[in-house]
Amino acid sequence: MNLQRLFRTSSFRLTLLYVLFTGASFLVLFAVIFWSTTSFMQHQIDITVAAEIKEVRTAAGDGSSESLRRAIESSTKQAGGFYYLLQDRAGNVRAGDLPPLDPISGIREWLEPNRLPHYPDTDIRGRGEATDDGGYLFVGTNSHEVHELRESVAQSFLWGLGAAMLLVLVGGALMSASVLRRIEAVSQTSRDIVAGDLQRRIPLNGSGDEFDHLADSLNAMLDRIGVLMEGLRQVSTDIAHDLRTPLTRLRQRLELAQQRPPDSAALHATIAATLTDIDAILQTFGALLRIAQIESGARKASFRTVDLSELLHTVAEIYQPAIEEKSQSLHADIAAGLSVHGDRELLTQLFANLVENASRHCNEGASIELAARRTSAGVEVLVADNGPGIPADMRDKVLQRFVRLDASRTTPGNGLGLALAHAVAALHDAELELGDNAPGLRIDVRFSLPAPGRQPP
Repeated sequence: MNLQRLFRTSSFRLTLLYVLFTGASFLVLFAVIFWSTTSFMQHQIDITVAAEIKEVRTAAGDGSSESLRRAIESSTKQAGGFYYLLQDRAGNVRAGDLPPLDPISGIREWLEPNRLPHYPDTDIRGRGEATDDGGYLFVGTNSHEVHELRESVAQSFLWGLGAAMLLVLVGGALMSASVLRRIEAVSQTSRDIVAGDLQRRIPLNGSGDEFDHLADSLNAMLDRIGVLMEGLRQVSTDIAHDLRTPLTRLRQRLELAQQRPPDSAALHATIAATLTDIDAILQTFGALLRIAQIESGARKASFRTVDLSELLHTVAEIYQPAIEEKSQSLHADIAAGLSVHGDRELLTQLFANLVENASRHCNEGASIELAARRTSAGVEVLVADNGPGIPADMRDKVLQRFVRLDASRTTPGNGLGLALAHAVAALHDAELELGDNAPGLRIDVRFSLPAPGRQPP
Protein backbone atom coordinates (compact mmCIF):
# COMPACT_ATOMS: atom_id res chain seq x y z
CA MET A 1 0.00 0.00 0.00
CA ASN A 2 1.25 3.48 -0.85
CA LEU A 3 2.58 4.97 2.41
CA GLN A 4 2.30 8.50 1.08
CA ARG A 5 -1.38 7.93 0.40
CA LEU A 6 -1.77 6.35 3.84
CA PHE A 7 -0.26 9.40 5.53
CA ARG A 8 -2.67 11.68 3.65
CA THR A 9 -5.78 9.90 4.94
CA SER A 10 -7.98 11.76 7.39
CA SER A 11 -7.94 8.80 9.78
CA PHE A 12 -4.13 8.94 10.02
CA ARG A 13 -4.21 12.70 10.58
CA LEU A 14 -6.77 12.02 13.29
CA THR A 15 -4.36 9.47 14.74
CA LEU A 16 -1.62 12.10 14.93
CA LEU A 17 -4.05 14.33 16.79
CA TYR A 18 -4.74 11.46 19.20
CA VAL A 19 -0.97 11.09 19.67
CA LEU A 20 -0.77 14.72 20.75
CA PHE A 21 -3.68 14.26 23.13
CA THR A 22 -2.07 11.08 24.49
CA GLY A 23 1.20 12.91 25.10
CA ALA A 24 -0.57 15.80 26.80
CA SER A 25 -2.55 13.37 28.97
CA PHE A 26 0.65 11.59 30.00
CA LEU A 27 2.27 14.92 30.89
CA VAL A 28 -0.66 15.87 33.11
CA LEU A 29 -0.68 12.42 34.71
CA PHE A 30 3.09 12.55 35.24
CA ALA A 31 2.88 16.00 36.84
CA VAL A 32 0.16 14.84 39.24
CA ILE A 33 1.95 11.62 40.23
CA PHE A 34 5.33 13.34 40.47
CA TRP A 35 4.05 16.16 42.65
CA SER A 36 1.86 14.01 44.91
CA THR A 37 4.53 11.32 45.46
CA THR A 38 7.35 13.77 46.09
CA SER A 39 5.22 15.93 48.37
CA PHE A 40 4.13 12.92 50.38
CA MET A 41 7.66 11.63 50.93
CA GLN A 42 9.00 15.09 51.75
CA HIS A 43 6.18 15.56 54.22
CA GLN A 44 7.09 12.25 55.88
CA ILE A 45 10.74 13.36 56.15
CA ASP A 46 9.66 16.68 57.65
CA ILE A 47 7.51 14.89 60.24
CA THR A 48 10.39 12.52 61.12
CA VAL A 49 12.87 15.40 61.46
CA ALA A 50 10.45 17.42 63.59
CA ALA A 51 9.98 14.40 65.87
CA GLU A 52 13.78 13.99 66.18
CA ILE A 53 14.25 17.67 67.04
CA LYS A 54 11.59 17.30 69.71
CA GLU A 55 13.38 14.23 71.15
CA VAL A 56 16.72 16.08 71.20
CA ARG A 57 15.16 19.05 73.01
CA THR A 58 13.39 16.72 75.46
CA ALA A 59 16.65 14.90 76.14
CA ALA A 60 18.40 18.25 76.68
CA GLY A 61 15.97 19.16 79.46
CA ASP A 62 16.74 22.82 80.27
CA GLY A 63 17.50 23.66 76.61
CA SER A 64 21.00 25.06 77.29
CA SER A 65 23.77 24.70 74.74
CA GLU A 66 25.66 22.20 76.90
CA SER A 67 22.56 20.02 77.41
CA LEU A 68 21.81 20.11 73.68
CA ARG A 69 25.42 19.13 72.92
CA ARG A 70 25.21 16.09 75.18
CA ALA A 71 21.83 15.08 73.71
CA ILE A 72 23.20 15.38 70.16
CA GLU A 73 26.31 13.34 70.98
CA SER A 74 24.09 10.66 72.51
CA SER A 75 21.84 10.59 69.47
CA THR A 76 24.83 10.46 67.09
CA LYS A 77 26.15 7.36 68.84
CA GLN A 78 22.83 5.60 68.26
CA ALA A 79 23.28 5.84 64.45
CA GLY A 80 19.67 6.74 63.77
CA GLY A 81 20.36 7.99 60.26
CA PHE A 82 20.19 11.70 61.17
CA TYR A 83 22.64 14.54 60.66
CA TYR A 84 23.03 17.08 63.48
CA LEU A 85 24.47 20.53 63.85
CA LEU A 86 24.65 22.71 66.95
CA GLN A 87 26.45 26.02 66.72
CA ASP A 88 26.66 28.94 69.12
CA ARG A 89 25.71 32.56 68.60
CA ALA A 90 29.11 33.23 66.95
CA GLY A 91 28.69 30.37 64.47
CA ASN A 92 31.11 27.99 66.10
CA VAL A 93 30.21 24.29 65.87
CA ARG A 94 29.48 22.87 69.30
CA ALA A 95 28.25 19.41 68.24
CA GLY A 96 27.12 17.37 65.28
CA ASP A 97 28.54 16.07 62.03
CA LEU A 98 27.72 18.93 59.68
CA PRO A 99 29.80 21.99 58.81
CA PRO A 100 28.72 25.48 59.98
CA LEU A 101 25.52 26.76 58.29
CA ASP A 102 23.79 30.05 58.04
CA PRO A 103 21.31 30.18 60.92
CA ILE A 104 18.17 30.03 58.78
CA SER A 105 15.07 28.67 60.47
CA GLY A 106 12.69 26.31 58.73
CA ILE A 107 13.01 23.53 56.14
CA ARG A 108 16.35 23.35 54.31
CA GLU A 109 17.58 20.98 51.62
CA TRP A 110 20.85 20.37 49.74
CA LEU A 111 20.53 18.52 46.46
CA GLU A 112 23.61 19.38 44.42
CA PRO A 113 26.98 17.69 45.03
CA ASN A 114 29.74 19.57 46.84
CA ARG A 115 27.27 21.96 48.46
CA LEU A 116 28.25 20.57 51.85
CA PRO A 117 31.89 19.70 52.62
CA HIS A 118 32.52 16.04 53.38
CA TYR A 119 29.06 15.14 51.97
CA PRO A 120 29.49 15.68 48.20
CA ASP A 121 27.15 12.85 47.13
CA THR A 122 24.55 13.09 49.88
CA ASP A 123 21.14 14.74 49.56
CA ILE A 124 20.12 16.20 52.93
CA ARG A 125 16.76 17.59 53.94
CA GLY A 126 16.14 18.90 57.45
CA ARG A 127 14.92 21.65 59.71
CA GLY A 128 16.74 24.44 61.50
CA GLU A 129 15.69 26.23 64.71
CA ALA A 130 17.12 28.89 66.98
CA THR A 131 18.16 27.75 70.45
CA ASP A 132 17.26 29.50 73.68
CA ASP A 133 20.69 31.12 74.00
CA GLY A 134 20.75 32.47 70.42
CA GLY A 135 22.55 29.52 68.88
CA TYR A 136 21.36 27.37 65.98
CA LEU A 137 20.16 23.76 65.93
CA PHE A 138 19.73 21.78 62.71
CA VAL A 139 18.60 18.17 62.30
CA GLY A 140 18.43 16.54 58.87
CA THR A 141 18.25 13.17 57.18
CA ASN A 142 19.22 11.64 53.86
CA SER A 143 16.62 12.48 51.19
CA HIS A 144 18.31 10.52 48.42
CA GLU A 145 15.38 8.09 48.22
CA VAL A 146 13.07 10.96 47.33
CA HIS A 147 15.25 11.96 44.43
CA GLU A 148 15.67 8.36 43.31
CA LEU A 149 11.89 8.09 43.29
CA ARG A 150 11.69 11.23 41.20
CA GLU A 151 14.10 9.79 38.67
CA SER A 152 12.23 6.47 38.65
CA VAL A 153 8.90 8.18 38.03
CA ALA A 154 10.42 10.31 35.27
CA GLN A 155 12.00 7.29 33.56
CA SER A 156 8.78 5.29 33.86
CA PHE A 157 6.90 8.20 32.37
CA LEU A 158 9.28 8.50 29.43
CA TRP A 159 9.12 4.77 28.71
CA GLY A 160 5.34 4.73 29.10
CA LEU A 161 4.93 7.81 26.93
CA GLY A 162 7.09 6.34 24.20
CA ALA A 163 5.30 2.98 24.28
CA ALA A 164 1.85 4.59 24.32
CA MET A 165 2.62 6.93 21.43
CA LEU A 166 4.15 4.08 19.46
CA LEU A 167 1.05 1.94 20.06
CA VAL A 168 -1.22 4.81 19.03
CA LEU A 169 0.80 5.38 15.86
CA VAL A 170 0.82 1.70 14.94
CA GLY A 171 -2.87 1.36 15.76
CA GLY A 172 -3.66 4.49 13.77
CA ALA A 173 -1.68 3.22 10.80
CA LEU A 174 -3.51 -0.13 10.91
CA MET A 175 -6.88 1.60 11.28
CA SER A 176 -6.06 3.98 8.43
CA ALA A 177 -4.99 1.06 6.24
CA SER A 178 -8.26 -0.73 7.01
CA VAL A 179 -10.32 2.38 6.26
CA LEU A 180 -8.32 2.95 3.09
CA ARG A 181 -9.00 -0.62 1.92
CA ARG A 182 -12.75 -0.18 2.47
CA ILE A 183 -12.76 3.15 0.66
CA GLU A 184 -10.70 1.69 -2.16
CA ALA A 185 -13.29 -1.08 -2.52
CA VAL A 186 -16.00 1.57 -2.94
CA SER A 187 -13.84 3.52 -5.40
CA GLN A 188 -12.99 0.42 -7.42
CA THR A 189 -16.64 -0.57 -7.57
CA SER A 190 -17.53 2.93 -8.78
CA ARG A 191 -14.85 2.74 -11.47
CA ASP A 192 -16.09 -0.69 -12.61
CA ILE A 193 -19.65 0.62 -12.85
CA VAL A 194 -18.50 3.68 -14.81
CA ALA A 195 -16.60 1.29 -17.10
CA GLY A 196 -19.86 -0.52 -17.88
CA ASP A 197 -20.12 -3.33 -15.31
CA LEU A 198 -23.57 -2.34 -14.01
CA GLN A 199 -23.89 -5.58 -12.01
CA ARG A 200 -20.89 -4.73 -9.82
CA ARG A 201 -21.68 -4.17 -6.14
CA ILE A 202 -19.69 -3.02 -3.10
CA PRO A 203 -18.51 -6.00 -1.01
CA LEU A 204 -19.53 -6.26 2.67
CA ASN A 205 -17.24 -7.77 5.30
CA GLY A 206 -20.15 -8.84 7.53
CA SER A 207 -19.08 -6.80 10.56
CA GLY A 208 -22.20 -4.66 10.47
CA ASP A 209 -20.16 -1.49 11.01
CA GLU A 210 -20.84 1.92 9.46
CA PHE A 211 -18.99 0.93 6.28
CA ASP A 212 -21.25 -2.10 5.89
CA HIS A 213 -24.30 0.13 6.41
CA LEU A 214 -22.95 2.58 3.83
CA ALA A 215 -22.16 -0.21 1.38
CA ASP A 216 -25.61 -1.70 1.89
CA SER A 217 -27.26 1.66 1.21
CA LEU A 218 -25.13 2.27 -1.88
CA ASN A 219 -25.86 -1.24 -3.15
CA ALA A 220 -29.58 -0.64 -2.66
CA MET A 221 -29.23 2.61 -4.58
CA LEU A 222 -27.37 0.81 -7.37
CA ASP A 223 -30.06 -1.88 -7.47
CA ARG A 224 -32.71 0.83 -7.77
CA ILE A 225 -30.74 2.55 -10.53
CA GLY A 226 -30.40 -0.81 -12.27
CA VAL A 227 -34.16 -1.34 -12.09
CA LEU A 228 -34.77 2.14 -13.46
CA MET A 229 -32.25 1.60 -16.25
CA GLU A 230 -33.87 -1.71 -17.13
CA GLY A 231 -37.28 -0.03 -17.02
CA LEU A 232 -36.00 2.72 -19.30
CA ARG A 233 -34.62 0.16 -21.73
CA GLN A 234 -37.88 -1.76 -21.64
CA VAL A 235 -39.90 1.41 -22.14
CA SER A 236 -37.75 2.39 -25.11
CA THR A 237 -38.26 -1.05 -26.63
CA ASP A 238 -42.01 -0.97 -25.94
CA ILE A 239 -42.37 2.53 -27.38
CA ALA A 240 -40.61 1.45 -30.56
CA HIS A 241 -42.78 -1.66 -30.74
CA ASP A 242 -46.08 0.13 -30.04
CA LEU A 243 -45.43 3.07 -32.32
CA ARG A 244 -44.12 1.04 -35.23
CA THR A 245 -47.54 -0.38 -36.04
CA PRO A 246 -49.48 2.93 -36.20
CA LEU A 247 -46.62 4.67 -38.00
CA THR A 248 -46.42 1.85 -40.55
CA ARG A 249 -50.18 2.04 -40.99
CA LEU A 250 -49.92 5.79 -41.50
CA ARG A 251 -47.27 5.38 -44.16
CA GLN A 252 -49.21 2.71 -46.01
CA ARG A 253 -52.38 4.77 -45.91
CA LEU A 254 -50.59 7.85 -47.26
CA GLU A 255 -48.86 5.82 -49.99
CA LEU A 256 -52.21 4.41 -51.12
CA ALA A 257 -53.74 7.88 -51.11
CA GLN A 258 -50.83 9.13 -53.21
CA GLN A 259 -51.25 6.33 -55.74
CA ARG A 260 -55.03 6.71 -56.09
CA PRO A 261 -56.67 9.18 -58.47
CA PRO A 262 -57.70 12.46 -56.82
CA ASP A 263 -60.95 11.85 -54.95
CA SER A 264 -62.23 14.31 -52.39
CA ALA A 265 -64.24 11.81 -50.38
CA ALA A 266 -61.43 9.23 -50.26
CA LEU A 267 -58.91 11.93 -49.34
CA HIS A 268 -61.08 13.15 -46.47
CA ALA A 269 -61.45 9.58 -45.23
CA THR A 270 -57.69 9.04 -45.38
CA ILE A 271 -57.05 12.27 -43.48
CA ALA A 272 -59.62 11.35 -40.82
CA ALA A 273 -58.09 7.92 -40.29
CA THR A 274 -54.61 9.46 -40.20
CA LEU A 275 -55.68 11.99 -37.57
CA THR A 276 -57.11 9.16 -35.48
CA ASP A 277 -53.78 7.31 -35.53
CA ILE A 278 -51.88 10.51 -34.74
CA ASP A 279 -54.20 11.18 -31.80
CA ALA A 280 -53.51 7.66 -30.51
CA ILE A 281 -49.75 8.28 -30.77
CA LEU A 282 -50.05 11.62 -28.98
CA GLN A 283 -52.20 10.01 -26.32
CA THR A 284 -49.47 7.42 -25.73
CA PHE A 285 -46.80 10.08 -25.34
CA GLY A 286 -49.09 12.14 -23.11
CA ALA A 287 -49.67 9.15 -20.83
CA LEU A 288 -45.93 8.47 -20.62
CA LEU A 289 -45.18 12.09 -19.74
CA ARG A 290 -47.92 12.06 -17.13
CA ILE A 291 -46.57 8.87 -15.53
CA ALA A 292 -43.07 10.40 -15.44
CA GLN A 293 -44.44 13.54 -13.81
CA ILE A 294 -46.35 11.53 -11.22
CA GLU A 295 -43.37 9.30 -10.38
CA SER A 296 -41.17 12.38 -9.88
CA GLY A 297 -43.29 13.30 -6.84
CA ALA A 298 -43.63 16.95 -7.92
CA ARG A 299 -47.40 16.86 -7.44
CA LYS A 300 -47.09 16.14 -3.70
CA ALA A 301 -46.64 19.85 -3.04
CA SER A 302 -50.29 20.43 -4.01
CA PHE A 303 -51.73 17.69 -1.75
CA ARG A 304 -54.83 18.69 0.19
CA THR A 305 -57.60 16.92 2.07
CA VAL A 306 -59.89 15.37 -0.57
CA ASP A 307 -63.51 14.28 0.00
CA LEU A 308 -63.11 10.78 -1.39
CA SER A 309 -66.80 9.87 -1.02
CA GLU A 310 -67.90 12.80 -3.19
CA LEU A 311 -65.10 12.11 -5.72
CA LEU A 312 -66.12 8.45 -6.17
CA HIS A 313 -69.81 9.40 -6.57
CA THR A 314 -68.75 11.83 -9.31
CA VAL A 315 -66.75 9.12 -11.14
CA ALA A 316 -69.72 6.74 -10.91
CA GLU A 317 -72.12 9.36 -12.30
CA ILE A 318 -69.77 10.19 -15.20
CA TYR A 319 -69.26 6.58 -16.30
CA GLN A 320 -72.78 5.29 -15.56
CA PRO A 321 -74.24 6.28 -18.99
CA ALA A 322 -71.34 4.83 -21.01
CA ILE A 323 -71.45 1.57 -19.04
CA GLU A 324 -75.19 1.21 -19.45
CA GLU A 325 -74.81 1.94 -23.18
CA LYS A 326 -72.67 -1.22 -23.38
CA SER A 327 -75.45 -3.17 -21.61
CA GLN A 328 -73.33 -3.36 -18.45
CA SER A 329 -74.23 -2.31 -14.91
CA LEU A 330 -72.36 -0.23 -12.33
CA HIS A 331 -73.13 -0.66 -8.61
CA ALA A 332 -71.77 1.98 -6.24
CA ASP A 333 -71.54 1.29 -2.50
CA ILE A 334 -69.60 4.25 -1.10
CA ALA A 335 -69.53 5.08 2.60
CA ALA A 336 -70.09 8.70 3.56
CA GLY A 337 -67.49 10.99 5.09
CA LEU A 338 -64.40 9.33 3.60
CA SER A 339 -61.42 11.61 3.04
CA VAL A 340 -57.77 11.19 2.10
CA HIS A 341 -54.77 13.47 1.73
CA GLY A 342 -53.82 13.86 -1.92
CA ASP A 343 -54.33 15.46 -5.34
CA ARG A 344 -57.99 15.49 -6.39
CA GLU A 345 -57.26 15.50 -10.14
CA LEU A 346 -54.89 12.53 -9.93
CA LEU A 347 -57.23 10.55 -7.67
CA THR A 348 -60.08 11.17 -10.11
CA GLN A 349 -57.92 9.85 -12.94
CA LEU A 350 -56.91 6.83 -10.83
CA PHE A 351 -60.45 5.60 -10.23
CA ALA A 352 -61.66 6.67 -13.67
CA ASN A 353 -58.94 4.51 -15.22
CA LEU A 354 -59.91 1.53 -13.08
CA VAL A 355 -63.65 1.82 -13.87
CA GLU A 356 -62.96 2.42 -17.57
CA ASN A 357 -60.52 -0.51 -17.68
CA ALA A 358 -63.16 -2.80 -16.11
CA SER A 359 -65.82 -1.71 -18.62
CA ARG A 360 -63.49 -2.03 -21.61
CA HIS A 361 -62.43 -5.59 -20.89
CA CYS A 362 -65.86 -6.94 -19.91
CA ASN A 363 -68.52 -8.21 -22.28
CA GLU A 364 -72.16 -7.15 -22.44
CA GLY A 365 -74.16 -7.93 -19.33
CA ALA A 366 -71.13 -7.62 -17.06
CA SER A 367 -71.51 -6.18 -13.58
CA ILE A 368 -69.01 -3.63 -12.23
CA GLU A 369 -68.78 -2.71 -8.56
CA LEU A 370 -67.33 0.49 -7.09
CA ALA A 371 -67.19 0.37 -3.27
CA ALA A 372 -65.41 2.32 -0.57
CA ARG A 373 -65.28 1.85 3.19
CA ARG A 374 -63.33 2.87 6.24
CA THR A 375 -61.03 0.29 7.86
CA SER A 376 -58.91 0.20 10.99
CA ALA A 377 -55.84 0.95 8.84
CA GLY A 378 -57.37 3.74 6.75
CA VAL A 379 -59.66 3.79 3.70
CA GLU A 380 -60.16 0.98 1.16
CA VAL A 381 -61.62 1.41 -2.34
CA LEU A 382 -62.70 -1.61 -4.41
CA VAL A 383 -63.25 -1.82 -8.17
CA ALA A 384 -64.42 -5.29 -9.18
CA ASP A 385 -66.05 -6.95 -12.19
CA ASN A 386 -67.18 -10.40 -13.30
CA GLY A 387 -65.35 -10.30 -16.62
CA PRO A 388 -62.51 -12.50 -17.90
CA GLY A 389 -60.05 -11.28 -15.22
CA ILE A 390 -56.26 -11.42 -15.36
CA PRO A 391 -54.16 -14.57 -14.84
CA ALA A 392 -52.30 -14.62 -11.52
CA ASP A 393 -48.86 -14.68 -13.19
CA MET A 394 -49.70 -11.50 -15.13
CA ARG A 395 -51.16 -9.33 -12.33
CA ASP A 396 -47.85 -7.73 -11.39
CA LYS A 397 -46.71 -7.39 -14.99
CA VAL A 398 -49.81 -5.49 -16.20
CA LEU A 399 -48.90 -2.68 -13.79
CA GLN A 400 -45.82 -2.00 -15.93
CA ARG A 401 -45.80 0.28 -18.96
CA PHE A 402 -47.02 -1.15 -22.29
CA VAL A 403 -47.79 -4.60 -20.85
CA ARG A 404 -51.03 -5.94 -22.31
CA LEU A 405 -52.76 -9.32 -22.22
CA ASP A 406 -53.31 -8.93 -25.96
CA ALA A 407 -49.74 -9.51 -27.10
CA SER A 408 -50.74 -9.12 -30.74
CA ARG A 409 -51.93 -5.50 -30.13
CA THR A 410 -55.09 -6.08 -32.19
CA THR A 411 -57.40 -4.43 -29.67
CA PRO A 412 -57.44 -0.69 -28.85
CA GLY A 413 -55.26 0.57 -26.03
CA ASN A 414 -51.64 1.27 -25.23
CA GLY A 415 -51.08 -0.68 -22.01
CA LEU A 416 -50.61 2.45 -19.89
CA GLY A 417 -53.91 2.65 -18.01
CA LEU A 418 -53.02 0.39 -15.08
CA ALA A 419 -49.43 1.70 -15.07
CA LEU A 420 -50.77 5.23 -14.64
CA ALA A 421 -53.14 4.09 -11.88
CA HIS A 422 -50.30 2.32 -10.10
CA ALA A 423 -48.11 5.45 -10.30
CA VAL A 424 -50.88 7.62 -8.81
CA ALA A 425 -51.44 5.12 -5.98
CA ALA A 426 -47.71 4.99 -5.22
CA LEU A 427 -47.56 8.81 -5.14
CA HIS A 428 -50.28 8.77 -2.45
CA ASP A 429 -48.49 6.00 -0.48
CA ALA A 430 -51.46 3.75 -1.24
CA GLU A 431 -51.33 0.04 -1.98
CA LEU A 432 -52.87 -1.09 -5.28
CA GLU A 433 -53.47 -4.85 -5.37
CA LEU A 434 -54.96 -7.00 -8.14
CA GLY A 435 -56.84 -10.14 -7.13
CA ASP A 436 -59.30 -12.76 -8.29
CA ASN A 437 -63.00 -11.84 -8.06
CA ALA A 438 -64.03 -15.40 -9.01
CA PRO A 439 -64.89 -14.70 -11.74
CA GLY A 440 -63.39 -11.45 -12.90
CA LEU A 441 -60.85 -8.99 -11.58
CA ARG A 442 -60.75 -7.33 -8.17
CA ILE A 443 -58.61 -4.22 -7.62
CA ASP A 444 -58.15 -2.96 -4.05
CA VAL A 445 -56.68 0.48 -3.36
CA ARG A 446 -55.80 0.96 0.32
CA PHE A 447 -54.98 4.38 1.76
CA SER A 448 -53.24 4.28 5.14
CA LEU A 449 -53.87 6.67 7.99
CA PRO A 450 -51.24 9.38 8.66
CA ALA A 451 -48.53 8.42 11.13
CA PRO A 452 -49.17 9.55 14.75
CA GLY A 453 -48.12 13.14 15.27
CA ARG A 454 -47.96 13.81 11.55
CA GLN A 455 -50.82 16.00 10.40
CA PRO A 456 -51.42 16.71 6.72
CA PRO A 457 -51.10 20.37 5.69
